[in-house]
Amino acid sequence: MSQSTFDDDDLFGEAAAETRAEVEEHLAAARGELPDPDAVWETDADNVLGVLNGLKSALDIGDAVDSVRSAKKAYVLGERADAFEDADDLQAEIEELEELVGDIEAAAETVGELTGTVPAIRGALQDATAEEDDEESEE
Repeated sequence: MSQSTFDDDDLFGEAAAETRAEVEEHLAAARGELPDPDAVWETDADNVLGVLNGLKSALDIGDAVDSVRSAKKAYVLGERADAFEDADDLQAEIEELEELVGDIEAAAETVGELTGTVPAIRGALQDATAEEDDEESEE
């Protein structure tokens, strides 16, 4: 029969390994939620609004923000407890994903604004063209 160990150092080592694994799991989940690069780049749309709507859908990051946040929380906890011997790779990956997720969110917001603006511009241009045609027909 194996003997359980309750030595503080052993338990701390196990907890540190579990915390690192938790951070890595959250980072993997965040990467799994990122959009497909081809979906962001390629389109089958027939017009600009279709392109924008497709891009808006392609930029959906799902639960990536929550996963990065969970990874960072676990990392901060482990870092403050001085549980990691070498966690530079985790910190770098968290920072990289934070920046990428932020860029995607900003792009999605811009696309959302354009999705509302472009049809309004088209309508205004159609109205302006119709007014010009009316003025020409009156002459």
